[in-house]
Amino acid sequence: MAKDNSADLVEAEEEEFEELFSMPGVSAMDTLDLRIGFLLHDVSRLRRSAFDQLMKPLGVTRSQWWVVAHISRNEGIMQRELATLLDIGKVTLGAIIDRLETSGLIERKSNPDDRRVWQIYLAPAAHDLIREMRKAEKKLNRTVLKGFSPEERAGLADMLTRVKKNLRKE
Repeated sequence: MAKDNSADLVEAEEEEFEELFSMPGVSAMDTLDLRIGFLLHDVSRLRRSAFDQLMKPLGVTRSQWWVVAHISRNEGIMQRELATLLDIGKVTLGAIIDRLETSGLIERKSNPDDRRVWQIYLAPAAHDLIREMRKAEKKLNRTVLKGFSPEERAGLADMLTRVKKNLRKE
């Protein structure tokens, strides 16, 4: 069995970070803030990649699971609003929606008030996928949050929520 070198990699990354950003005239707080930015980016990337691996056996790509997850929380959302929510182009979203519709995971229905507007709903088959996605999420969260107390988890959620709100104000 291969030795897990993740702790060594983390330590090496931290040392490299200190070398790169511990410059004369740069305050400790500025260095810490920069490090937080790098950590947020790295954690987000690693978490997405790990979840992608869990989704691969289900035959769902990152863009597809991201869209399905948002539709599950916003049934009946208009395609235009979903594009805004996901911060992707309408044409890009349209192609993803086409693939999800072809695979039987979502349904497009015209808005009764304006037939030019499409609303997006999960198809019955998507509910099984959502259940599997939630199982995978639970498994991933056990790994990601290993060693965190319930209080630490709540604190982390609070801090990340505040960061998200701050970014939305920009």
